[in-house]
Amino acid sequence: MTKINIDLRGLNPAPVTPFNRDGSVDYAACKKLGAWLASIDGVKSLTVLGHAGEGTFMSQSEQMKLIEAFAESVNGAIPIIAGITLEGTEVAAEEAKRAVSAGASAGLLYPSHGWLRFGYQKGAPQDKYQVYEESGLPLILFQYPDATKCTYNLETLLEISAQPGVFAMKNGVRNMRRWDTEIPVIHRERPDLQILSCHDEYLLSTAFDVDGFLVGYGNIAPELLVEMIKAGKAKDYKKAREIHDRLLPVTKSVYHRGSHMEGTVALKHALVARGILDHATVRSPLLPLEPGAEEEIKAAIRAAELPFVG
Repeated sequence: MTKINIDLRGLNPAPVTPFNRDGSVDYAACKKLGAWLASIDGVKSLTVLGHAGEGTFMSQSEQMKLIEAFAESVNGAIPIIAGITLEGTEVAAEEAKRAVSAGASAGLLYPSHGWLRFGYQKGAPQDKYQVYEESGLPLILFQYPDATKCTYNLETLLEISAQPGVFAMKNGVRNMRRWDTEIPVIHRERPDLQILSCHDEYLLSTAFDVDGFLVGYGNIAPELLVEMIKAGKAKDYKKAREIHDRLLPVTKSVYHRGSHMEGTVALKHALVARGILDHATVRSPLLPLEPGAEEEIKAAIRAAELPFVG
């Protein structure tokens, strides 16, 4: 079996996609964001075209240009991971091939979104991970929340993680009973699998069991999240709790909203507050936040003492 030499043991931000005010992709702003994130010690990769990046709101041409822009921004310092979101295995493999040609080093393979409504046949997720054999793009297993019909049970997680090309797991099960039961088994049965938490709003609860984070939150507070990961690996609860409490105003203003998708809009406002973006333009069907939210987010960034970086 081919060994995948991609080290994600640290912070792996999922960048937003900056847009111009007319709605077109602002590739220059993408490069600025990517270069800043890559400059921070402890950032191990960037995952583009994810939920935070509004990846499914873009054309194929825009998606490929976005991968190219972020790849150029990091100049080979860290790998670019591309969200692979198409439904069928064959079309997802073609999407993965395009990502390779644009400069992606790995792919985050989404469940087929029809499964969210209808569930999936036994064995279907394993079949979809043949994308690696078709494209050569190493894959990250993506575990959706327990509340959805496309969450994978433990048997499925273990079988997918044993397949060729699967080297890491982004786990967002959001059920701590399952987390506490399943993560130790996965560690034991798949010791080489890199386990990454994507519980943006519950990072403290998962920081002690993982190799790193793969989170949209990494856009706006990479410096502190790197320190939380270090504290988690050291089993230093006091330090991790201090970081959690410092970031709590930011967590509330970004992720404790009516919908988790509003977090994408809030992330952009937070990046404006940090001086990375000039404005928080999003694409429909995302909508602007309610009046007052922008000032609330700015106040939270100040309360957490996250500096303006310009």
